[in-house]
Amino acid sequence: MTRLRSEFRSILRAGLIVFGIGVANYSCLCSAGEKAAQGAPLLKIRIGAGGRTFATEDGKPFVPFGVNYYRPGTGWAPQLWKKFDAEATRKDFARMKQLGVNCVRVFLTYGSFFMESDSLEAEGLAKFDQLLRIAEEAGIYIHPTGPDHWEGLPPWARGDRIADERVLQALENFWKLFAQRYRGRSVIFAYDLLNEPQVAWDTPAMRAKWNRYLETRYGSAEKTAQAWRVKPDDIRWGNQPPPGAQDSPDDRQLLDYQHFREELADQWTRRQATAIKSADPQALVTVGLIQWSVPAVLPGVRQYAAFRPERQAKLLDFMEVHFYPLAAGFYDYTRPEDEDRNLAYLESVVREVAATGKPVVLAEFGWYGGGKLSVDRGAHPAATEEQQARWCRRVVETTEGMATGWLNWGFYDHPEARDCSQLSGLLTADGKPKAWAREFQTLARSLAGKPIAPARLGPRPTLDWDRAIASPKASQQFREAYLRAFKAESAKRD
Repeated sequence: MTRLRSEFRSILRAGLIVFGIGVANYSCLCSAGEKAAQGAPLLKIRIGAGGRTFATEDGKPFVPFGVNYYRPGTGWAPQLWKKFDAEATRKDFARMKQLGVNCVRVFLTYGSFFMESDSLEAEGLAKFDQLLRIAEEAGIYIHPTGPDHWEGLPPWARGDRIADERVLQALENFWKLFAQRYRGRSVIFAYDLLNEPQVAWDTPAMRAKWNRYLETRYGSAEKTAQAWRVKPDDIRWGNQPPPGAQDSPDDRQLLDYQHFREELADQWTRRQATAIKSADPQALVTVGLIQWSVPAVLPGVRQYAAFRPERQAKLLDFMEVHFYPLAAGFYDYTRPEDEDRNLAYLESVVREVAATGKPVVLAEFGWYGGGKLSVDRGAHPAATEEQQARWCRRVVETTEGMATGWLNWGFYDHPEARDCSQLSGLLTADGKPKAWAREFQTLARSLAGKPIAPARLGPRPTLDWDRAIASPKASQQFREAYLRAFKAESAKRD
């Protein structure tokens, strides 16, 4: 557990980014893409019949299959807009189309789009307009992610971006302005509110809201004390601090605090989704959940992101989650048993998100291959392109039917990165196709226009959610039970 805790912290600091692209000719993948390639506009993407897949507006199945896009040579974090190169981007989109990409996720930034809380930056919008035209020419959908820190933050956005009222009001302004400007542009697949949001543990904005939450929930210090099984004198009514962050599965105060954090996440999502819909009622809205939004791996209770899928699903058109193989620390391909351990962990996360009944896109996934990483002082062994390709293919195969869309992290390897993005691309940094690019193309062909049937899994343990968010030990016990069930079913198939 010590190693996992260390890796978890390093990944939190680095922001976890993964993967790239390039390869040979490939025909258009779906009717929407074919029509765009012939000069007709892309068809609007909607939620499909039955509510768990996507379809074009004329009713044909659509499977988002693509990449997260940033270019090498743009620094780290990538300066996608500050160093925007329209001609290079046009060439990249042509290569992506050849590989079977039909959807590209891009990060909007405060630095290029939203330095003032009541207006958008004209220069950033002009570059985004160029990107949309390039995407339309290629027949590829764009999936913009809400403003993030990659190109700098304005002073007013440097605090708590989940609970601070000033930031929330600014984000409502951003989405009203942005969604109104691009209302009806069918090239936009959907809006992702933010990359991997996480509710903090304790900030001034949270402290005030925590005490209001207790007042609404219990009404008095006496009732609070009774619920928490403590003396009334132990309650600092109106100024109650957060609880300790120890492993405490039976601590009612800790569970209340985790539920309070979930409520903050709900408010944050609700307000932004409402702002978008007020400007463009037909726009699809989601949020890219970090994998510890599902508490199957938690080094500590503070690391629970508090964006609980079953609550968030009520506010969103579809679900997104990100995943990297961290079940037993940093996956390095050296132990065969770690592949099953990570695939079981993957399945448990995506299964929980799919239980909401909404479509699920695995909007970041992948791992490194084709060399040796320099991160963690070069501690991780080199990996081949074939190892990377196998892992990524197995991610898609394991989640198909629970997920109905996949976006690889990155298009190119990115040597400037400070994480596994150094070698996570479909293409090398100089544009040579990797083994994963060829595998990606094959998968894209097999998924194109395909109605994806629901996955049929054998018996799996049930995640006791409330116990897990108060006890990392309970999370670990669930994960081990899930691994046993996963391997038992695999053995039957073999």
